[in-house]
Amino acid sequence: MKMSEERPPITANLILPILIKPILQKLERYNPHSAHTLRSAIAKAETTSPGLMFELVLSILRRADITVNVTESLLRLQGNSPEFEEYRIRRGEEPFQDLNKKSVALRKILARIPDEINDRKTFLETIKEIASAIKKLLDCVNEISNYSLTSSDKQVLENRKRDFIKYSKRFSTTLKEYFREGQSATVFMSAAHLIYQINLIQITVKNKCDIN
Repeated sequence: MKMSEERPPITANLILPILIKPILQKLERYNPHSAHTLRSAIAKAETTSPGLMFELVLSILRRADITVNVTESLLRLQGNSPEFEEYRIRRGEEPFQDLNKKSVALRKILARIPDEINDRKTFLETIKEIASAIKKLLDCVNEISNYSLTSSDKQVLENRKRDFIKYSKRFSTTLKEYFREGQSATVFMSAAHLIYQINLIQITVKNKCDIN
């Protein structure tokens, strides 16, 4: 198999939420016990050897002699991925529920990139949607920062926000390079980084602000 990309850590980080967990959710409908056992085993394996599931997927693709851009494929799959319980914030106040909604919305817009990138007019409209969705998500994070948090928790959330802004700017730069040079793979990778940052923001808010 000829891989179209080197192993990027960000892709390894997205294998579980985008590819593996939806499979486990389907298995859970038919055999909850087996799904739970498998989920625990995978979580333990990933903790012991980070990126193991990524290596497993690559091994399967090699055996099947399939050439694929893994990042592009994960983006496509993201469009159909369900909202996972470990990301969903349970607090009922509007900013927290808005963050759930805005996070899902932005991930789904980013997931459309592989299908729309070759249609310049459509892609330009999608870029506008992404910019708007990024602003809305940041507005939610800013509102949540006003809630009663410890100074250390507030700093953790601020760091997450700062990282998200950094990768948003990097995504914008990547788009400019794409329109000059036409390299779509870098756009896919940058979009994947943004999805991962969205995940981290939700997990951070859930851990620092959610109800018990």
